[in-house]
Amino acid sequence: MLQTQPIDTVMRALADPTRRAVFDRIARTREINVADLTRASGVTQGAVSQHLKSLKQAGLVAERPEGRKVYYRARPEGLAPLFDWLGHYETFWRDRLDALRTLLEEIDS
Repeated sequence: MLQTQPIDTVMRALADPTRRAVFDRIARTREINVADLTRASGVTQGAVSQHLKSLKQAGLVAERPEGRKVYYRARPEGLAPLFDWLGHYETFWRDRLDALRTLLEEIDS
């Protein structure tokens, strides 16, 4: 089983817009092969393969070989470090907005 990757690895993998588009395309399908990804991406098969390698290293996709083809599927659990990091800021901003709401209510009264 693949381990959850550190947030830096996940963020680095998703920093590239083309790579995000490749990940998004994979996430919208059950499984997809490199040829189908290449057709829809507007970049070369070599470039798609490099993006897939980065996504795989970040734990965001898994591959399944079948004959000469390799099929890719999204690993939503690979996004866990990102959700954890964002969760911290969700709490931070919720607390700050609650404090602002309280202050505005005091000023309004």
